[in-house]
Amino acid sequence: MPEERIHSGAMTGTEWRNWAGNQIAHPAEYVEPRSVDELRALVARAERTVKCVGAGHSFTSIAVTDGIQVGLDRLSGIESVIPGDDGSALVTVLAGTRLRELTASLWERGLAMTNLGDIDEQSIAGAISTGTHGTGARFGGISTQVRGLKILTADGTTLTCSREENPDVFDAARVGLGALGIITHVSLHCVPAFALHAVEAPASLSRTLAELDDTVSAVDHFEFYWFPHTDRVLTKTNTRLPADSPLAPLGRIRAYIDDDLLSNTAFEAINRVVTRFPAAIPRVNTFSARALSAREFTDRSYRVFASSRTVKFREMEYAVPAEAITYVLREVDRWLESSGFAVAFPVEVRFAAADDIWLSTAYGRASAYIAVHQYHRRDHREYFDAVEAIARSVGGRPHWGKLHSMTAADLTGAYEHFDDFCAVRESLDPDRLFGNDYLGTVLGEKSGPAARPPIVE
Repeated sequence: MPEERIHSGAMTGTEWRNWAGNQIAHPAEYVEPRSVDELRALVARAERTVKCVGAGHSFTSIAVTDGIQVGLDRLSGIESVIPGDDGSALVTVLAGTRLRELTASLWERGLAMTNLGDIDEQSIAGAISTGTHGTGARFGGISTQVRGLKILTADGTTLTCSREENPDVFDAARVGLGALGIITHVSLHCVPAFALHAVEAPASLSRTLAELDDTVSAVDHFEFYWFPHTDRVLTKTNTRLPADSPLAPLGRIRAYIDDDLLSNTAFEAINRVVTRFPAAIPRVNTFSARALSAREFTDRSYRVFASSRTVKFREMEYAVPAEAITYVLREVDRWLESSGFAVAFPVEVRFAAADDIWLSTAYGRASAYIAVHQYHRRDHREYFDAVEAIARSVGGRPHWGKLHSMTAADLTGAYEHFDDFCAVRESLDPDRLFGNDYLGTVLGEKSGPAARPPIVE
């Protein structure tokens, strides 16, 4: 059984739960293959659907199955490093490698991933399959760093894909939803290691939005957190520096107070209280926003990108055209005021460059991301439905690993290459060995366990 981690899904007996606890599966079998050959043998004998699971940090049912659930944690580590002429390198890793271990190993080799999200517990295969991204208007999501993939398909073939080899599969598989096969290897373009100078400061939402275009274009990695029911935000500005720059990380005590005690322990306690007394949320948010203090530090890039989160929540995130984010935020603010709905979690806003990956949320356009959260003991549906309607009104696309209500009928119009993706899937997995109900919903057909014949006991 897999080791339970802070941001991991957990297996107990025959029951699996994701990190947030909102998705539950009862797989007939759970397997952790030690090699690609073992994985191939598993696929060859499978008589029910096969679904891979990584950290279990997706909020959707994308990894749920009552067939065979496959953990890739034992397929982990860096397999090869091919240096480039400019200090970069092509690094091939096994699919189950967790981002936390990968980024630390890269640093020891003088390398780094160009960009990361704020959670680093995911496996590399899971992160790219669901379109995990970071922030920075000049930088794409993790999938844009992929230069090649090896995929074990339903017929037991290991298919290699890149821009030059099987390019259609490559365009589909870089954000593949686990629908095409099992990723076994990922080749990443890694850059020379770099540090980040982080400046975090309280500000007003109105001023932040007024200066947003200039800030986003000038800063390497910019994001902000808006406290609903207030005009207050926390801005985060990260500037890239050479790896040999003097590091000045947060002191151990300050890091513990800010990141463990306040951001997690105290925040958990606050959410427990306001769950019972939601009318207090606007006053609590006002107090929390005004209690924020600025901080500044410099550390290894991967340490600055990632943060620890132990308070459980539900999350929805939409990518909208970058120029629409001010409208979206103002509309969310208006809805909160008119509805009387109270939200304790900050709203997170990030940015990404356009890319050419078929099912990437940033396909063909510079994007802004609005992520909304709700404490796991409170109902999220009314809030998420309202924000989703606002985001969809400007052409928003949902994060594949976070809650949303869009179906294939909606998504066909949102993605130029949606039908091309489905055609690649049809060619690689016509019998839906890797299907489940989530894929059936978003790709437009029944693709759950019933698509495979049952095991004869």
